[in-house]
Amino acid sequence: MKITSILIALVLSFTFTANAQLVENFTLEDILSGQSFELQEHADSKAIVLVFTTLSCPFSKLYENRIIELKNRFSSDNMVFAMVNPHFGNDEEENKEAIEKRFTGRISDFPILNDGRQALTRQLQVTKLPEVIVITPSQTGFAISYRGAIDNNPQVPESSNMKYLENALESIQNKRNPSPSSSRPVGCNIRLIN
Repeated sequence: MKITSILIALVLSFTFTANAQLVENFTLEDILSGQSFELQEHADSKAIVLVFTTLSCPFSKLYENRIIELKNRFSSDNMVFAMVNPHFGNDEEENKEAIEKRFTGRISDFPILNDGRQALTRQLQVTKLPEVIVITPSQTGFAISYRGAIDNNPQVPESSNMKYLENALESIQNKRNPSPSSSRPVGCNIRLIN
């Protein structure tokens, strides 16, 4: 019985690893601090939570407080959070002064990464704002454990009955694979540059 359980666990872990999208190392600059954020530096974390967002998308604004609350709740359990702005420098309203005005006093130790060249956005095939990518490290590298929506109700947080991101992070916290591992994000389209 014990051997059967071990074999089932190995098969499930292999299946998850085989189906998970691997993530190449990347380095982006934190817009507020100017420091580099490199994926490889977080190999000891339980999870790296990337929230693709902008100042101008109304859906992103609706989710800001929820993201900050989740970061405050899970970061103490060795989960790293960062916002990624794929429109930084490409839109007039996406600039450092506007970001400072919006977040100063509301967040601390929460990088807001400049992906204005959209290399990471393209690598991870992100299309919506906000969209979340949860990356977990393993012996074989970094892989996406969850991608998609934060929950199923942008307008009214209290009416959300499917808390996708929260459930995914709780699963990782309990050493389980998130289920579902993806959901359809709803929000603004990312405007890709040429």
